[in-house]
Amino acid sequence: MNVHSIVDGFTQAECNTILNAVAPAPASDALLVGHNRDHNLRRAKLVWLDEVDSMGWVMERLIEVVRTANRNWFDFDLSEFAESPQVASYNASESGHFTWHSDIGDGQMARKRKLTLVAQLCKPGSYDGGDLEVMPGAHIIASNRTQGSITIFPSFHLHQVTPVTRGTLHSLTVWAHGPKFR
Repeated sequence: MNVHSIVDGFTQAECNTILNAVAPAPASDALLVGHNRDHNLRRAKLVWLDEVDSMGWVMERLIEVVRTANRNWFDFDLSEFAESPQVASYNASESGHFTWHSDIGDGQMARKRKLTLVAQLCKPGSYDGGDLEVMPGAHIIASNRTQGSITIFPSFHLHQVTPVTRGTLHSLTVWAHGPKFR
């Protein structure tokens, strides 16, 4: 199981449209599986796209990306998108980060996560740090930082967002769900 990158998942204009749509929406502290908060593990603000008007097209795009990626690379038994896409903002002034973790957990939805997709919504020069790193084995793979690129990987892979040291990283994450891995 590898980590794959789709460079043109969203155009720059589409990324800006998403960012402009979520900017006025109320953001909440990012929580961990089980609705736990631990700023030592994760510090970010979240906006869920299902709470933002006129963003249905984003989910349609993500569904198509998952369909193609799963057919070409993963061949997982996928059945649904049980969680809304989330836009996360990792701000340097708050030491935004997310330490090593996997996206499969004990939560009702988290236990069914099979594929994780992360889209870069901002220009790479607008922030420092904030690298999405995925560890599929004994090595670490840094994701593509190009605005609009999508990184897709099995949800059981360990991954992290390194601390943002300047500016703000904005990313979009969604999970494809299916029967538990056996």
